[in-house]
Amino acid sequence: MDLFKQAVEEEKLHRNFISILRKSKEADRQELLRWCDGFPDRDNKFVIEFQTTFNSSFWEIYLYALFKEVGIPMNWEYSSPDFMVEYNGKEVVIEATIAAAALGKTPEWEKDLKEEPPTRFREMNMESIIRLSNSIISKYRKYKDKYSKLEHVKGNPFVIAVAPFEQPHFNVQCETPIMALLYDFYVDEDAYNDNPHLYPNGPPDVKLGFVEKDNGSEVELGLFEDDSLSEVSAIVLSTTATWGKVESMTTSSDSRFVSTVWWSEEKQGPICKISASESIRDGLFVFHNPYAKRPLDPKMFDHSGITQVFVDPATKKISKKRNGLFLMHRQSLNIEAK
Repeated sequence: MDLFKQAVEEEKLHRNFISILRKSKEADRQELLRWCDGFPDRDNKFVIEFQTTFNSSFWEIYLYALFKEVGIPMNWEYSSPDFMVEYNGKEVVIEATIAAAALGKTPEWEKDLKEEPPTRFREMNMESIIRLSNSIISKYRKYKDKYSKLEHVKGNPFVIAVAPFEQPHFNVQCETPIMALLYDFYVDEDAYNDNPHLYPNGPPDVKLGFVEKDNGSEVELGLFEDDSLSEVSAIVLSTTATWGKVESMTTSSDSRFVSTVWWSEEKQGPICKISASESIRDGLFVFHNPYAKRPLDPKMFDHSGITQVFVDPATKKISKKRNGLFLMHRQSLNIEAK
C-alpha cells in the first residue's frame, strides 16, 4: 500500500494526515511504512480511510505491527472481523475500534499546542469513560448481531482492541478511565491533589457506580464486574499508540525532544526518561474479563512493555502483571526551522 500517495481531494484530507506530509516527517513516514509492511488492503479502501479519517486506520496499523513484533500469526482469509490471529494452535478474534469525540465537542486534532495538559482530571476522565463505553458496547452489539454467527468466529475468544482519541490531551489518561469502566475502580487524583495530607498512601480509589452524560442519562460502570459481557474475553488498550510512538521509534533527530514517564515496579512509582528507546509493545494494556466464557490465554501477551490486568471474581482483588518498565506517558516536541 502507498499510504502517502494522495487518493482524495485536498479538502477531504484529515488534519492529522496533512500534518505528517511535511518534508521534516519523511523518516517518520518511512517508519510507519515499516510498521504496515505486508498489511493487506482487503476491501481496497484502506488508503482512502487512512487519509480521510486517520485515527481508526492508524490504530489498525499499530495492532498489525504489534502482532508482527510479538510473533502472532494473522489469518486474512476472512473479510471480518478485523483480525483473526492464532496463538498456541487456537484462533482468537480481535475487533479494533477507537473512542472518538462526541458530536459538537473538540476533537483531539484541534488541540492547542500552547495549552498545558490538564492538572485536574475528573472532567477529562468522565468524558473518556463515556466515549470508551460507547465504542466497546457498540462493538459488543456488533459481535452479538453479526460476528457470533460466523463459523470462523464461533467458539473462539473475542477481544476488543480500543484506542482513545476522544479529546485533546487524551494521551495523559493512562488506565484510569478504562479501569473505572470495566471494574468500577476509579483513582481520584483530584482528591489527592486537593488534600494530599489526607491520603498518605497516594490517590484514593473509589466506586462511582455510574457516570452521567450531558443529557442526564447514566453510563453504568463495572462492565467486567459480572457476566453481562461474558462473550468479551478481554479489552486491549493503549494511550501511547499515537504518532508520537512513530516519532519515538524513528532515528533520533537533533530537532526532536522526547520525554517519557515509565512505571517502575522496583521503585513502585514513576520515573522520567529523555529520548528513551521505545518498542511497539510499550504502553499496551490487556484487561482480562474474569467472567469470560472463553478466556484469553495471558501468555499471548506475556511480553516486555505490556501490562495485563486481572480480577479475582470472588474477592474482587485487582492484580497487574508487568514485564519490566511500563510506558505511561510520552511528550514529543519537534523544533522545525521556518
